[in-house]
Amino acid sequence: MEEFDYIVVGAGTAGCVLAHRLSADPATRVLVVEAGGWDSSLFVRIPKGFSKLMDDRSTAWHYPATTPGGREVWQRGRLVGGSSSINGMIYGRGAPADWDALADRGNPGWGWDAMRPVFQRIEDSPYRAADAGVDGPLRLSTAVGTNELCEEMIDAGVRQGLRRTDDLNDGDDERIGYTTATIRDGQRVSAAHAFLHPVRDRPNLTVLVRTVTQRVLVTAGRAVGVRVHRAGRSVDLYARAEVILAAGAIASPQLLQLSGIGPADTLRAAGVTVLADRPRVGQGMREHRMMALQYRLAGQIGYNPLLNNVLGQSLAAMRWLVAKRGPLALPVHDVAACLRSTPGEARPDAHLLMAPFSAAPPRPGRALELEREAGLMCLGGVTRPESEGSLEITGPAPATPPRIVMRYLTDPYDRSVAVATFRRMREFFATGPIARRIVTETLPGPAVRGEREILDAALARGYCGYHAVGTCAMGPDDADVVDPDLRVRGVDGLRVVDASVLPVLVSAWINGPVAALAWRAADVILGTRV
Repeated sequence: MEEFDYIVVGAGTAGCVLAHRLSADPATRVLVVEAGGWDSSLFVRIPKGFSKLMDDRSTAWHYPATTPGGREVWQRGRLVGGSSSINGMIYGRGAPADWDALADRGNPGWGWDAMRPVFQRIEDSPYRAADAGVDGPLRLSTAVGTNELCEEMIDAGVRQGLRRTDDLNDGDDERIGYTTATIRDGQRVSAAHAFLHPVRDRPNLTVLVRTVTQRVLVTAGRAVGVRVHRAGRSVDLYARAEVILAAGAIASPQLLQLSGIGPADTLRAAGVTVLADRPRVGQGMREHRMMALQYRLAGQIGYNPLLNNVLGQSLAAMRWLVAKRGPLALPVHDVAACLRSTPGEARPDAHLLMAPFSAAPPRPGRALELEREAGLMCLGGVTRPESEGSLEITGPAPATPPRIVMRYLTDPYDRSVAVATFRRMREFFATGPIARRIVTETLPGPAVRGEREILDAALARGYCGYHAVGTCAMGPDDADVVDPDLRVRGVDGLRVVDASVLPVLVSAWINGPVAALAWRAADVILGTRV
């Protein structure tokens, strides 16, 4: 019988951080179980390689989801590093007020006073302000002056009253600037590269890849290990201290339900024996809906002419290989903004992402593809949406996709903020030098004017934000899935540590908050402080 102190399920952002922290004591045996393979593909290191990785089912899970706009595919990382190995690399902390709101919901220890020093500990920031982290494992950068169109987009925001800043994490006012990214020296810095690979040679740390966790083993009300499928057979692995699910907002609630921990009716319908009737497992999902606005530009400018043909792609690849520079060394979007949807808001309630390229019509199961002609893109979303979705298993096997239903923009608050935000987006591109570049609006098109039309376009032509949270939400009540120490109610020796425990979105971009959340969770597990 193989036994460890801690078994961590999932080698994504949270799992890599937990492996780093929990294995620091040589006397503590830690096992990390990952369903995907190692992050050895060169495309992981190439920042703009994310599209190839998201399209490839060997490096990304493709989950079908039902939305008010129809069906869509949600990609998640299926390799060491998880989604941090395939994402757009934009980094944010979340506003202090968002973290404080999390604590105010009855979750002590998760307010900004607790989280601020965690971010400072994990970051190696390019900024040297008093609040920035220095010499942490997560190396960040900001690529400035990437394209003349970016300067003009920033100028448009300034003319609309936003403050230009070098660090979008500085303040909670209306602001705009180049995106901070998990990129250093032109290469992606995934959670695996930041936290896991530097400690892989620890003799007390074991990482099993291509190993699917089938369920949590529970004896007399306590999690004692996991059953996994590896190399063609099922094996039981045991944990003396705890089993920790760090598989993300989709896979963690799915695994709880497969283990008999979840809504009793859902489990019985799926053919799973009920161990603990926990109705909120899989409920309360929140996700960003990103509204798309695109323009056709005059002249051969921006990234489309550089990257929409074989010759341009080859030249860009050569530039990256030789110097780690050029468009392939950049995050998915160059410019970001935080803004108020209407003047009366006390603080920003919407966020924008902008880039000097335009996307071709999406194809099912495919990530970003560029248009042939020059264009630019702006995505906008409600930063703290209220609309909720759900996740339910439909069978007893991990390979059976769960039923994901995301009710984007069904809450009146979300609808109001989304419409006002979209109208502000259009104002941006009618302002300053950038307006003179524009030939016409191509998406959703100038005929889309009314509230209903804007919302319909957001659902039919917009994008999933890839920031799902809330499916194993923390809280002080018995109905909440995990308590403020992230322990699963109803089963001892079991925690969840990933985006699923956040009952609300604390940031426009979730990867940074999840890394900090996992570091803070390790403090709780180990009984230490930063």
